[in-house]
Amino acid sequence: MAKERLKSPRARLFVALDLPEAVRAGLAAWQREELTAEELRPADAETLHMTLAFLGHHPEREVERIAAVASDVTVPAPEVRLLPDPVPVPRSRPRLFAIDAQSEGSIALQAEAEAKLVDAGFYEPEKRDFWPHLTVARVRSERRPPEERGRRGRRRYGRPMRVENPPGPLPEELLEPFHAVRVALYRSHLRRTGAEYVPVATVELPIPGSGKAV
Repeated sequence: MAKERLKSPRARLFVALDLPEAVRAGLAAWQREELTAEELRPADAETLHMTLAFLGHHPEREVERIAAVASDVTVPAPEVRLLPDPVPVPRSRPRLFAIDAQSEGSIALQAEAEAKLVDAGFYEPEKRDFWPHLTVARVRSERRPPEERGRRGRRRYGRPMRVENPPGPLPEELLEPFHAVRVALYRSHLRRTGAEYVPVATVELPIPGSGKAV
């Protein structure tokens, strides 16, 4: 017990690229129109972001150091262009829907942030290539019948529900390119109703050619 008390509480962390408020507002309006099926759980529009690196759990005493590393980026604000058609992941029985993004600048930004976090020992890079995207909805899980719940009623939920009416494309106004000007370190709190994201630290990125951050 004494050893357990000496352990620092742990925080679930990730680094993300925030979206401009106008883009978030436009996505929120699209969500209200297109994500009405009961099997879909829309992501909170206020926290829509592009994840650059999911760091997993770290001791709370390390959060300040992680924030300093995550904020030490030199790449300017990347230009982002959203693609119109939501992507089911996986395609056969999706558990989420994402908006694909074209953004060479975001790829460069992610590579710089990843390298610094790896060097500092805070991140183990994924084997797959970085995919610039926004997760806009998750698919609710099927409830298992009582005979399949296992001991003490566990494993109440099974595979993702079937999505009979997938979301339609983004409107034209959301397909215009924009600059994402803020990188943030987030702490993720897992709730029964979904994850809650709380920003721990942010850094403003300069727009190329402007010489200053917005």
